[in-house]
Amino acid sequence: MSYRWVQPIDCREGLKKLEDCSTHLVLTDPPYFIDGMGSDWDHSSLKKRAEKAGVVGSLPVGMKFDVKQGIQLQKFMKPICQELLRVTRPGGFFLCFTQNRLVHRMALSMEESGFEIRDVLLWQYQGQPKAFKQDHFVERNYIKGRISKVERDRLIDKLDGRKTPQLKPQGEMIVLAQKPKEGTFVHNWDIYETGLIDVSQPYLTPEKFPGTVIPVAKPTKKYNHMTPKPIDLLRHLIRIFSIKGGGVLDPFAGSGSTGVAARLEKRDFVGFENDTKTAIMADLRIKGCMV
Repeated sequence: MSYRWVQPIDCREGLKKLEDCSTHLVLTDPPYFIDGMGSDWDHSSLKKRAEKAGVVGSLPVGMKFDVKQGIQLQKFMKPICQELLRVTRPGGFFLCFTQNRLVHRMALSMEESGFEIRDVLLWQYQGQPKAFKQDHFVERNYIKGRISKVERDRLIDKLDGRKTPQLKPQGEMIVLAQKPKEGTFVHNWDIYETGLIDVSQPYLTPEKFPGTVIPVAKPTKKYNHMTPKPIDLLRHLIRIFSIKGGGVLDPFAGSGSTGVAARLEKRDFVGFENDTKTAIMADLRIKGCMV
């Protein structure tokens, strides 16, 4: 493989090259399976969408809904989770970001593969309201001659300013899973140095015991990625759930944020990214530790 930090290969192939029990922590942000973000996503088209914040295709984020999304996500993730179980040390943790309405599918993929679901964390941030009034839809039907002026006025009056069912987003779920440990916590730690957490100096709350709700602002720079995660948040998670010198794995490396955080926290890192251009940029970013 050509790159030290991020391999330009689909993780479904890349994971097969890793040894059993070779990783301490899996920390990743898989595709969300909303419009254009499934297992066959196209980098160039997604880049254009990333440049148009808050919009997926011709619809606002969250409006593109299909009940099949969750089924497709679970089908896609389960064999990957099975490989992740194989390469993770006993007691090792698996932290997975997921869209809130699909969190149950992600958790099932992990659990049915052999991981134990330990918790669900919340990355808390201040998002922008995405709900939309329907007046414009009624108005468009009137302009196109589909309804009369009387019907337009009646519908707008009855809608009374109501919007699509989207409250202001203020957080994203992170499923916390763990590979079953061998024996007691003490025995497992003695052999594999996994299975226990370090809360002595949490990165974001050095004077407080870390909680399941983690407030961190969204990153301002996207690095051509639709859903970049804050370096500070990733460092916080890596510091708690792995040891210095341990291995961190991100099968969906994207812009390389997990790799940057792992390197800053003095961990080893392996990442996979199926788009070659993105993999090269991520690798350079990690090597330069560009936050």
